Amino acid sequence: MGDKAEMAVFWIFTVPLIASSLGVVVAKNPITAAMSLVGAFFCLAGIYVLLTAHLVAFLQILVYAGAIMVLFLFVIMLLSLQDEVLGVSRLKVMQGVGAVGCIGVFAVVYRAILASGGRYMPQVDEGYGTVKAVGRLLFTQYLLPFEATSLLLLVAIVGAVVVAKQRI
Repeated sequence: MGDKAEMAVFWIFTVPLIASSLGVVVAKNPITAAMSLVGAFFCLAGIYVLLTAHLVAFLQILVYAGAIMVLFLFVIMLLSLQDEVLGVSRLKVMQGVGAVGCIGVFAVVYRAILASGGRYMPQVDEGYGTVKAVGRLLFTQYLLPFEATSLLLLVAIVGAVVVAKQRI
């Protein structure tokens, strides 16, 4: 993809990402904020695809926009918070802190772009960030930590089933 086309696609993902991120901060309704966060996750996954990190983009959608956000929405709806419960003054303070944080992040990114002198990210290998490249590393160089993690997760699942099982 050419530099101009890549930059255009970058801005197509970046503008909605910033808008939905601001929607998370300024939304009064928690469900609206969570749905804005889902939009931000999808736009971020598009930026990962531009960086040729296809696996990270896939995991972004599958894990964060899928599983984690379903859990967030489930908890929000389970709590069924009303506006009077949320506390209007606390929301105003948190929105102000969020806005200041957004401005700070924007300033840091702007300063980093100025410090780079207009240079973009260095070129990487063709297969960098693909599922094949990550799988090759995972099952060769990092095989022992991968297997230890899978064993730990298996023990955690068995433990959760044993604890949750009702004794007859």
